[in-house]
Amino acid sequence: MDGFFPPAPVRSSLAVALDTLFQRYDAWFRRTLRKRYGDMADDLAHETYLRAAAQEAEGKVRYPKAFLLSVASNLATDRMRKEARENDYATYRGAFPTQSTAATQEMALTLKQIMLALPPELRDCLIMSRVDGLTHGEIALQLGLTKRTVKDRVRRAAILVAAAMQD
Repeated sequence: MDGFFPPAPVRSSLAVALDTLFQRYDAWFRRTLRKRYGDMADDLAHETYLRAAAQEAEGKVRYPKAFLLSVASNLATDRMRKEARENDYATYRGAFPTQSTAATQEMALTLKQIMLALPPELRDCLIMSRVDGLTHGEIALQLGLTKRTVKDRVRRAAILVAAAMQD
């Protein structure tokens, strides 16, 4: 070797911001997250640092502790909502037998009774969606409702059907 060492690579401002946030606040931040969110703390901290570093690199963060907690809180809320949706969807999907499963006559009769027991506005939306194959937008136009209302009614009906089928 000729004694020449290449210059050290320049660290990006994003890497510097990430490193700065981590070194200054990590012990406090993880301790706070563990108290609030338990097992989710490490995942939330990781994701929060990645999201916050971009803002820190641009100099947009005036109060880093508050910003970190705000980002983590929003991420936790998003995760909890996603888990709730997934649980609702699993319950919803469990209410309807798949094509490969042959439903017995007794099960079909039970399902018919449950469907007839639903409030008419929920039943209509569920049938139009699952039996007729209409989209929420098409159902909304036919019934004079918003798409959000249709979606909510289909979801509520499916949850009621699933609960009744499990009994």
